[in-house]
Amino acid sequence: MREINGSQLSRLYTFEVAARCASFSVAAAELALTPSAVSHRISQLENELNIRLFNRSHRKVELTLEGERIYAAMNTSLNFLNQEVQSIKNQGFSGRLTVYCRPSFAQSWLSPGVASFLEAYPQIDLVILTGNEEIDLHRMGVDLSISFDDALAGSFHQEHLMDETIVPVCSPEYAQRFELINQPHNLSSCRLLHDRKAWSMNSGGGEWQLWVQHYAIDITAARGTEFDQAELAVTAAVHHAGVAIGRKRLIGEKLRSGELIMPFPNTELQCAQHYYISTHADRRWPKVEAFIGWLKARAAAVR
Repeated sequence: MREINGSQLSRLYTFEVAARCASFSVAAAELALTPSAVSHRISQLENELNIRLFNRSHRKVELTLEGERIYAAMNTSLNFLNQEVQSIKNQGFSGRLTVYCRPSFAQSWLSPGVASFLEAYPQIDLVILTGNEEIDLHRMGVDLSISFDDALAGSFHQEHLMDETIVPVCSPEYAQRFELINQPHNLSSCRLLHDRKAWSMNSGGGEWQLWVQHYAIDITAARGTEFDQAELAVTAAVHHAGVAIGRKRLIGEKLRSGELIMPFPNTELQCAQHYYISTHADRRWPKVEAFIGWLKARAAAVR
């Protein structure tokens, strides 16, 4: 026999909201009810169940021990139901797919090629979010993230997307002005453009340091300008502001067009960092798999 009947389900949801908010007035705002209506519904539910759910005082309400047990059961049930609904809705190649990545990656690599994915899967509503902060897929409602870093640890499923190399780049005019072609020692008289968040929140001038250490170049006398996105440093280099460390995956089009040049040929450096894909291990829906497949195919085709 069921203790809960159909008419009580709506009142149980009112209880769940009130318990989550720990306030009848806040719950009323969420439910578009008056506080007295919320209180009445919960009192009615308590009478029908013969269970006291809240201890009420003049200024606050608190769950009883019995109320905490029912709230935990409600929370578990609603989460399970929501996951089942999401799973059913995401069985096909349709609906919203939310992707998170660094701004420079989105602007220079992802967005220029995304038309081919949208043409192949027109029923998928793609949402691309960007930022420099570490991503929590659960908290931010993201289905898939793309990061550039060392091997990542965490509770999400992670897989390698592609490698990266770095190399100094500048405009042809800047290279000519500072006599840089095949003369890396002249960097000491240049302005170096840094991505201070290349692979973490505090990587600073790490890309430049890795490159000069590998090739034994002295840049201690060089001036510097810092940005919080690689694309900003590269854009400044295009407009003759200095020499940036370019990631070959992100600057390929600018090299092909001649906007940027590599003044020191054959001085590319393989990064210890790589591009990684992170997903929920239990949410590898067809549309997620389709996007991952597209990412890997694009990575293989565009170098």
